Amino acid sequence: MKKKAKWILIPLICLLIIGAVSYYIYLPAVNIHSVDFWFFIFAILVVTTFLTFLFGNRNRTEKIIGSARKEEIPAQIHSNKLFRASAIITLIFIVVFIVGSLLSSPIINAKKYRELIQLKERNFSEDIEQISYNEIPLLDKDSAALLGSRKMGSMMEYVSQFEVADNYAQINLNDKPARVTPLKYANLLKWFTNRSKGLPAYIKIDMTTQNAECVKLSEGIKYSESEHFSRYIYRYLRFHFPTYIFDTINFEIDENGTPYWICPVKDYTIGLFGGQTIKNVVIVNAVNGEIANYKIDEVPSWVDRVYSAELLTSYYNYYGTLKHGFLNSVLSQKDCLQTTEGYNYIALEDDVWVYTGVTSVVSDESLVGFVLMNQRTAETRYYSVAGAKEYSAMASAEGKVQNLSYTATFPLLLNISNEPTYFIALKDSAGLVKKYAMVNIEQYTIVAIGDTITECEKDYKNQLRSNHVTVQGESGNEKKASGTIETIAPCVIDGTTHYYVILKGQKPIYDIDISNHVEIVRFHEGDFISFTYSEGTDTNSVIDLK
Repeated sequence: MKKKAKWILIPLICLLIIGAVSYYIYLPAVNIHSVDFWFFIFAILVVTTFLTFLFGNRNRTEKIIGSARKEEIPAQIHSNKLFRASAIITLIFIVVFIVGSLLSSPIINAKKYRELIQLKERNFSEDIEQISYNEIPLLDKDSAALLGSRKMGSMMEYVSQFEVADNYAQINLNDKPARVTPLKYANLLKWFTNRSKGLPAYIKIDMTTQNAECVKLSEGIKYSESEHFSRYIYRYLRFHFPTYIFDTINFEIDENGTPYWICPVKDYTIGLFGGQTIKNVVIVNAVNGEIANYKIDEVPSWVDRVYSAELLTSYYNYYGTLKHGFLNSVLSQKDCLQTTEGYNYIALEDDVWVYTGVTSVVSDESLVGFVLMNQRTAETRYYSVAGAKEYSAMASAEGKVQNLSYTATFPLLLNISNEPTYFIALKDSAGLVKKYAMVNIEQYTIVAIGDTITECEKDYKNQLRSNHVTVQGESGNEKKASGTIETIAPCVIDGTTHYYVILKGQKPIYDIDISNHVEIVRFHEGDFISFTYSEGTDTNSVIDLK
């Protein structure tokens, strides 16, 4: 009996040790809806089966071999009750997991998946007002990371001890788009020597001015992804909320600059693993570890990122593809729509919204519309606009400067003169923004390029006029001018010739784009000319030449 108890006790102790260490490292949620938890239990069952097989048969097998009764070894092994019980439980566990996954899938729950969002059709020009250029994020995440690294390199007191973490979450900060990311310890030794004070700063990048700032804190960040043991943010959350299934956590700051971790909590509304949504949000003060737990409809307005862009786009893909059921989405694909290959963010109504185009599931280069999805509330708006997909617009912008080998960032959606417009930054090989492009979504042959946003907009509006598109605000503000040409000088800008004209007795400089008004080549100094124009800051743009 003592030997029998020994062979039961040894695997039990081994199992407890392995389970405790594994839980401390992998931190699965103790929740039936967590796939990680199921894999954790499965691993425990496999180890249990192996240990019961190993220890439960070791002594008996040795005796049988010693008595030369080798033919009885299989019978003796299969008679091990613990081994058989463990193996049966493991098999049952696998079957339940497979059945639960199937019952949670869109295959038999197409209608429920499609109802994960409520889509509202809206008017583009009413919802998205023309915004000033100090509200437009000019950088993407890669460019922001480049600026952050350069800023960190200039902080001599930090550069040998810390690095910049790769968070760079885009937020609205005092009604301006910004990206923020904490520092992290350079290595384990640097963590050991600096952990008492914590991370001393975070990086904040103004997405409109491209200004990077290292914000120093009076008290360091004690809870982060680069910490270890109990202050490691995921372990800190797990030990406070053992049953919560956390989505991707985000680093944000409030309007006063205090750093927080925004930790959305998943919920599953379809079967065991389907219909993921967010039920509440845990907010952790990154400095002192204070925790606040909010229901999803009570989240403070300064929080910008609750629903990830990937989750929101998956919602629309379910909505767009499952209109006539799962089989239709796979076979005939009638009326099936999906989001395009990428997304970007825009600031709207003091929130961050995910923008992405909507296209047919059949591979083509055109849009049927686009959606805006609120990252705090999951509100989804659809706008019906036919035009070019984002990557087609990016290729058009790159084609305009192909001699410079600039690469285009993923477009931003803007309202320029009530026209849905892609705004694109063009970067050089070092990742620096060198030029800007505007591409009309509906008439995607209209592509404007400029060294500054103002130049780009000016070119864009000129192209709109030449394509007989009414430029908002100009129908009643157009002015007329006439007189004798005192000075006329050609100048090439981005491969297009412009003529700058000054009339006798007048101070303004008039800009005439030859691509829109080729007849200007007939005029010389001393000739009489008449035209309509719109006023600009440095020059006035000629609209109609007579």
